Amino acid sequence: MLGLLSFPGERTGYDLKKWADASLRFFYWSPAISQIYAELRRLEGLGYASSRRSEPDEPRAKRRYAITAAGRAALARWADTSEPGPPVLKHPLVLRIWLGHLAEPERLATRVREHMERTRAELKEIRDALARADAHDATGGGTGDGTGATGGGTGATGEGWRHPRIALRWSERHQLAELELAEAMLADLAEPHPPGARAPTEGDRADTGADTPADTAPTDG
Repeated sequence: MLGLLSFPGERTGYDLKKWADASLRFFYWSPAISQIYAELRRLEGLGYASSRRSEPDEPRAKRRYAITAAGRAALARWADTSEPGPPVLKHPLVLRIWLGHLAEPERLATRVREHMERTRAELKEIRDALARADAHDATGGGTGDGTGATGGGTGATGEGWRHPRIALRWSERHQLAELELAEAMLADLAEPHPPGARAPTEGDRADTGADTPADTAPTDG
């Protein structure tokens, strides 16, 4: 949450939810709106965030939040000193393929195709987010996250928005790789093989050093 606040501008809890859904969720996580407001109160209590009520002339009363100097320093220390560690992969589809001996083969293939459709939809959302960011750069309006947040000084063209775009481009490549892996999984599922085994390949024989028929053929003399 502090990371979302670290970019230019002031944001409501609703703004933060929209931005998390349009960016952060593609590579990490998107909190529920109730979690967002609870965390904002906690951060304000720690002195890491500040808030202000909307102006009297605004049509709806809102509370906007911004990071404080203490919050920025704490976040910078965490980002600079903590080890990221390996990514945690929990892939529901692959788990079901692993349990494929309990399912009908065609059902497994259908699940993979459904996963590919979801991935294509996710890829479109990522590309839409990148297009919105590019449009903000072209017009020089807004804060670069597509939420309509206010203030921030540097605007959408500031250096601070470069890295969210890099993360979105990584997310785009990740989804393209996911589609490629799913295609390969469909091919694996379609390959005939004996129950509980698969036919050996040339690569298997090379890895084990097994002789090929040509190697074992008798010679004259």
